[in-house]
Amino acid sequence: MAPRLPRRRPRRAAGRGRLPLGPRRPPHRPGGPRPVTRKFNSRVIYSAAHVVADPLADNGPGRPAAVDWDATLAFRRHLWDLGLGVADAMDTAQRGMGLDWEATRQLIRRSAEAAGPDDLLACGVGTDQLGAGPATLDQIRAAYLEQLAVVEDAGAGTILMCSRALAANAKTPDDYRRLYGELLGEVSGKAILHWLGPMFDPALEGYWGSADLAEAADVFVEIITENAAKIDGIKMSLLDAEAEIALRRRLPEGVRCYTGDDFNYPRLIAGDEFGHSDALLGIFDPLAPLASRAAIKLDEGDVAAFHAILDPTVPLARKVFEAPTFNYKTGVVFLAWLSGFQDHFKMVGGLESARSIAHFGQIVDLALEARLFPDEDQAIDRFNALLKVAGQPPRSLA
Repeated sequence: MAPRLPRRRPRRAAGRGRLPLGPRRPPHRPGGPRPVTRKFNSRVIYSAAHVVADPLADNGPGRPAAVDWDATLAFRRHLWDLGLGVADAMDTAQRGMGLDWEATRQLIRRSAEAAGPDDLLACGVGTDQLGAGPATLDQIRAAYLEQLAVVEDAGAGTILMCSRALAANAKTPDDYRRLYGELLGEVSGKAILHWLGPMFDPALEGYWGSADLAEAADVFVEIITENAAKIDGIKMSLLDAEAEIALRRRLPEGVRCYTGDDFNYPRLIAGDEFGHSDALLGIFDPLAPLASRAAIKLDEGDVAAFHAILDPTVPLARKVFEAPTFNYKTGVVFLAWLSGFQDHFKMVGGLESARSIAHFGQIVDLALEARLFPDEDQAIDRFNALLKVAGQPPRSLA
């Protein structure tokens, strides 16, 4: 029989217009997790954060991840200092693409220990410890519950991620309905449900029991509606603004939509007369300073200023997330290096090789246009070091 988590007293539900649940943390105790509060008044903004590899370790393809924990946690403090929440142990952190379950377990624990009283933290719960072989639904449920226990024991909020094992082994939409209902029944507070499209992970094709987007959305909405009391929100990562807006309008009262659309985020966050999306975005890792400034403008009711800050970043985001989209993590870490948030351009799994020099050059041009770099001279110097290794002439700001 699959293990069951001990029940804890649920927190009071949060409706629209009130504070979100965010991470569910126990009361403060010295040396332990502490309560958190949100920073922005009008939107809940999470950045899905990357991990910093140990540059001298054996971080080649297929090797266990060796992480520079000091640099990784320093980057999370940078995000928190800007008022953004951290969505950790997600695909931006290379889940399923270099970051193995043991390293993920450490990441969840260390991030929770680093979080302060005003820091928003939620962590991904998946089934990646199962590997790529066949699995029964009971084994998939047990894998989810193992990871849920790690996240809840750390005191972080829960993000139920899509499962490659479930996509490969579920037979009908009812398998999704039943399993997600059981999992949400075991979450102590509320969870965020993540719908990650196949452009981010081809192994998730046909999630929710259908490759047809409309049919899959119907199943997803049924699961949300049946379990609304246990759901803080849903994260849409389909790169389809119209599909997100249509689904957002079908959500039960009190269930948020966290956009994961790295192509159309300004429009979706700004919203329309029927509502808006909050945010849980990988692109808000490199764009964190600009995202923070834009969120403040929304708090002030200045939608034009919000767009003036974020709209110029969209071409950069679309380049970082261009097909094959799952390699966007390389661009995220490249920008962190150029921006001075880490001292090297190495990644777990050797993923720094996943994009071309031409791609990096276009990213640099678009980042300069968006005025992203805190020190443009440093960014160009670092890019020139990469060009030299590639046998190419240096660039200049002129």
